[in-house]
Amino acid sequence: MSVSSAIDADGHVMEPPDAWARYLPSRLHSLAPTWGVDNQGRSRQVIGGKLQGYIPQNPEWATQRRPGGMDPKARLADMDEEGLAVSVLFPTTGLYFAGIEDLELQREMCRAYNDWLHDFCTADPARLVGVAVVPQGDVAACIAEAQRAVGELGFKGVMLRPNPIRGRNLDDPTHEPLWSALEDLDVVAAIHEGTTQDVVQVGRDRFDNFMFRHALSHPIEMQIACLSLICGGVLERHPRLRVVFLESGCGWAPYWLERLDEHMEEWGHASMPLPLEPTEYFKRQCFISAEPDERALPGVILGLGDDNLLFASDYPHPDGIFPGVVSALADRDDLSESTKAKVLRDNALRCFGLS
Repeated sequence: MSVSSAIDADGHVMEPPDAWARYLPSRLHSLAPTWGVDNQGRSRQVIGGKLQGYIPQNPEWATQRRPGGMDPKARLADMDEEGLAVSVLFPTTGLYFAGIEDLELQREMCRAYNDWLHDFCTADPARLVGVAVVPQGDVAACIAEAQRAVGELGFKGVMLRPNPIRGRNLDDPTHEPLWSALEDLDVVAAIHEGTTQDVVQVGRDRFDNFMFRHALSHPIEMQIACLSLICGGVLERHPRLRVVFLESGCGWAPYWLERLDEHMEEWGHASMPLPLEPTEYFKRQCFISAEPDERALPGVILGLGDDNLLFASDYPHPDGIFPGVVSALADRDDLSESTKAKVLRDNALRCFGLS
């Protein structure tokens, strides 16, 4: 395949500080995301008037920031340099919105972000593809914003945090109308974690070391989401629903699905009966993004095949690879050319409904 046709299934934007004044209603400007300094002199985000958890920054990152997080023309130039045909875009500050306690503010923050992202994508709508942030604390509002973002803004997916929001896991019955709505809209439910520390999160209850929290939260919250959606019967009840698990690596998937298969066989009497094995539901309806240099990738393909794997960059976040993210996968000698074509492009076309 031509490397220039690669599709980035999980790129990010960096919302500019002035976006909120432009897109939020004026009555809410005082609650817009900003930055503050705590009593230890540390810079921390303030969202909805609430100081967020401290995230230690590597000093080297300050020299590595790419303007393409905020500037769509710079983003397209970086995509050309890397050989990316399409970038599917996720938030940075918007990862925090599910933890906003004021539901009106949560709804308006999601709407403002989606409007800003739509305008960002107008620089080249065929190459910059939006995924909506929705007010996860209010299921009815979640559906309404998903319908607006897909129908009016042309977005190709809806992002959901894997964490329990307002005490509800993803298999909670109150989410049933949302899954039906996503089936009708024919867009993917993009499960994306972020170590924001403002919601219930694996590791937050026992560690104050951010590295520990980050290492735990991304893959383990995804495993819990996978368990909830499959063994909770969501995918059985909604066979047209597509789900993608992002930014957690893919190495956990074969192990976790084998464990779920075994548990449904041995302990299924203690859970909801399902006609298929968890691995069958995953292969039928789910996708997962791989790190381009992930050592486990050949083993994952051996265990699950190569039809459900996507390529993702995490650009412009500093722990992603740049430059060289596409070649990090395209130049591997432990993957076949047909597998590279599927992971770099073909599977993303099906996942996000791209043409």
